[in-house]
Amino acid sequence: MTRVVLPYHLRALAKVDGEVTVEAATISQVLDALEAAHPVLRGTLRDPGSGKRRAFVRFFACQEDLSHTGYDVPLPAAVLAGSEPFLVVGAMAGG
Repeated sequence: MTRVVLPYHLRALAKVDGEVTVEAATISQVLDALEAAHPVLRGTLRDPGSGKRRAFVRFFACQEDLSHTGYDVPLPAAVLAGSEPFLVVGAMAGG
């Protein structure tokens, strides 16, 4: 099981507390599983038309920014083992 940590506003939208667990080995599978389990998240993490990550959403695991890696690249071993979470982070912007 892959542990996923969502930012507060997405946890509130999906009506979940704490971490979410999904059966996934890649970023694409994580996003597919999240959207299948919580349809209200469709369009919040990636653009529904292109499937690309939303501009102000970032993905991290094992202190590494995975936002620009391929969606079908396997997640780090520690994430797959469940010892580290996959983090979805809302990027900061503004002045």
